Amino acid sequence: MARGLVALTKPRIIELLLVTTVPAMLLAQRGVPPLRLVLVTLVGGTLAAGSANTINCYLDRDIDAVMKRTSRRPLVVGGHGTIKPAEALAWGIVLGAGATLLLGLMANWLAAALADAAILFYIFVYTLLLKRRSPANIVIGGAAGCFPVLVGWAAVTGTVALPAVVLFAVIFLWTPPHFWALAMKFRRDYAAANVPMLPVVASPAAVARRILWYSYAMVAATLVLIPFAGWIYGILAAALGAWFLAEAHGLDTRVRSAQAAENQAADGSPGPSPAPMRLFHLSIGYLTLLFAAVAVTALLPWGRW
Repeated sequence: MARGLVALTKPRIIELLLVTTVPAMLLAQRGVPPLRLVLVTLVGGTLAAGSANTINCYLDRDIDAVMKRTSRRPLVVGGHGTIKPAEALAWGIVLGAGATLLLGLMANWLAAALADAAILFYIFVYTLLLKRRSPANIVIGGAAGCFPVLVGWAAVTGTVALPAVVLFAVIFLWTPPHFWALAMKFRRDYAAANVPMLPVVASPAAVARRILWYSYAMVAATLVLIPFAGWIYGILAAALGAWFLAEAHGLDTRVRSAQAAENQAADGSPGPSPAPMRLFHLSIGYLTLLFAAVAVTALLPWGRW
């Protein structure tokens, strides 16, 4: 049961969220914040993200049962989940309450309020309002995953400043290319569950173009941070951005080639796979390295404007 409750929090997703929190705190401090504050913020952020993910699993258990990718989750395993729905809901609420109290009492109440806002946005805006109704679900709903940088910044400074908003924008623009690449791979899963992810309702070529647009916008947003993070960060961000854009263009080229091969095939057989998971996996490495650049340059005594 303990393993099931932990699995409901989606630990691998939480790891990625925490990767963005500490660099935001280092940039806000222009150095290393008190270790106690860092630990409180990380634990509070973990509890908040675990709460949102758990309640998401509770609400989406019918979808998860249909999709092969999620059919082994604790609420739906073989139709006989190891965790009961009521237990999952109670677990999610307890995690959220714990995050609020920990951040509010040991960091500040702005950080706690932002963590709560992320939970509520993920549950009500993404899961309940958009996911089953609109192909814009991940574009708008993905904002929930951007809140950790605001929580980290607020924990250090008690405010939300422009650099934190820029970091929020970077993750906001990163999310659609990251998730659409995954959804291209599992398009049939989402179609079977009647979830209108963009790859379900649009052609692969249209999805690849959207990924390109968001990729360019994301890289532009990373460069907006240069006046705050310094010129060394700027060089690293530009190099990482070129790497990401090269793969985004590669996906677009592979999609077009696969479509051309399918059109030319006499029997209408599909063309070669455009391998969208290449971009998906690269996007995780990209975000990790980008925020590592933010962290390292925030600690350097030189390299600033």
